[in-house]
Amino acid sequence: MKVTRLFDLLPYYEENFQPKPDVLAGKVNKKWVKYSILQIREITDNISYGLLALGIQSGDKIATISANRPEWNMIDMAILQIGAIHVPIYPTISEDDYRYILEHSEVRYIFVSGKDLYRKIKHIVPEIKNIEGLYTFRHIDEIPHLEKLIETGKAYDDKTLLETRKKQVSPNDTVTIIYTSGTTGYPKGVMLSHNNILSNVMHIFHVFPVDETCKALSYLPLCHVYERTNIYILLYLGVSIYYAENMGTIANNIKEVKPHILTTVPRLLEKVYDKIMAKGRSLTGISRRLFFFAVKVGSQYEYEHNNLLLKLQLKLVDKIIFSKWREALGGNMRAIVSGGAALQPRLARVFNAAGIPLLEGYGMTETSPVIAVNTFEKGRRKIGTVGPPLKNLQLKISEQGEILVKGPSVMKGYYKDSQLTAETVIDGWMHTGDVGVVDNDGMLKITGRVKEIFKTSMGKYISPALIENHFKESPFIEEIMVVGENQKFAAAIIVPDFEYMKNWCKIKEIKFSSNSEIIRHPVIKQRFKKEIYHFNSFFGDTEKIKKFELLDHEWSIETGEITANLKLKRKYIYQKYEDAINRIFNIVETK
Repeated sequence: MKVTRLFDLLPYYEENFQPKPDVLAGKVNKKWVKYSILQIREITDNISYGLLALGIQSGDKIATISANRPEWNMIDMAILQIGAIHVPIYPTISEDDYRYILEHSEVRYIFVSGKDLYRKIKHIVPEIKNIEGLYTFRHIDEIPHLEKLIETGKAYDDKTLLETRKKQVSPNDTVTIIYTSGTTGYPKGVMLSHNNILSNVMHIFHVFPVDETCKALSYLPLCHVYERTNIYILLYLGVSIYYAENMGTIANNIKEVKPHILTTVPRLLEKVYDKIMAKGRSLTGISRRLFFFAVKVGSQYEYEHNNLLLKLQLKLVDKIIFSKWREALGGNMRAIVSGGAALQPRLARVFNAAGIPLLEGYGMTETSPVIAVNTFEKGRRKIGTVGPPLKNLQLKISEQGEILVKGPSVMKGYYKDSQLTAETVIDGWMHTGDVGVVDNDGMLKITGRVKEIFKTSMGKYISPALIENHFKESPFIEEIMVVGENQKFAAAIIVPDFEYMKNWCKIKEIKFSSNSEIIRHPVIKQRFKKEIYHFNSFFGDTEKIKKFELLDHEWSIETGEITANLKLKRKYIYQKYEDAINRIFNIVETK
């Protein structure tokens, strides 16, 4: 059968792949609970019947606020096959954003995972007139459980209505409204159709080197279009999907599942790499020398054109060192696909050298999401780039250096904001807000954000993201934001990697009792100067970091410095750390 709407993936799966018990799997009470395609279809249909019994009409909005779980997928499909619109909401956003999204999207019903998230919205829901009810995935005394809706669906007496509603759904209908967290102001509701997302699925699935015999581990939020589209691709390929319990259990879940594919963001890969390096530093003698020789060899790796000496060296260290890395990732990993932020080239080199294929891609919510991605095809992958644009997209670089995209995956528009839509999609061309170049091999390289580029008082333009990504290769640096607009030089505020720092201090026998004590220590300050000096060597004089301030606490979504999809909220950071920035530039406030 042909897949023209997202919910067509379920009958397509049943028709094309052998029956198996683990199409979807999630942990409940520390045990994997698995679902076959027949179970998924039955539960999905009963949820649809339940929603029809509640009077849900085509175009009505239903929200989910939950971490990843198989029920999320079943509710997603149940919403879509009756022509309603799914509004997935990040579990980590602020109270103000919850209120805004729930009111702005005119949601009728909410599905929430459990007590913690229910607590976040409990006092907001009664204030929002459009909300008619709420269901939970975990049992909470005061609100109905999903099972109640399923039982309502089983008793629904007009089963033919579901088939009628399915037939009425057009591939061009809006299937979801995804609110992007944004770095300023209120979230924007991106409207995507079945065709938007499926056009992406059908032009990416060939990148994933997996089939129905394989397993995937998923940990990225399903409320983000990146992981959601990845899941649709995995269903199209017949892959079994296992949901990690949380960020802290990923390592254990990998050992249990032994996945063949993982989609990720650079932040996790940086953490994995740092842990590997920390383990290497704890070695002694010949083992330590071999470890760092392997890393050195890996840092010279290219996808293609590796010389004979490098190939021989890789062969030498593979069995001794890199085979253990692969084993730590379950031993079956065929591909790790990274997106959502810039990937440090050193990670791409070392992981690929270690026989853990790592591919980088690029996209945005408004393009469903992938615009470009490295593939396993010869000549279509290159370290330091996000690969070639998808074949069904047109891409060009404006005179200002902005990446413009046109094609079937470009959004329908922003919900209730025709003016912003008109400013963003002009003559069919999506203005991404990203700055980039296409090299001689046809590979796209992202160099920054249009609105983030600033000019110093000397008239020199600086792209902070490019500098920040390079400096984050330092094991000492967790987060960094480059500043210096209208100033004489570029500077930075830096969040150290305190886990790494504490181990380093113990080795150097530096005593400390707090993070603030660490960053004030003269040896630490000197060590950071050395790191800055090293990474400055990769940039021109106007881009070099001349001064910096260390902060004594981490940045997070909860404390406001980072968006839900892990981007820096620059305007907020400027305001919150105004005193530190003023100290850097010797600005005296006259308030």
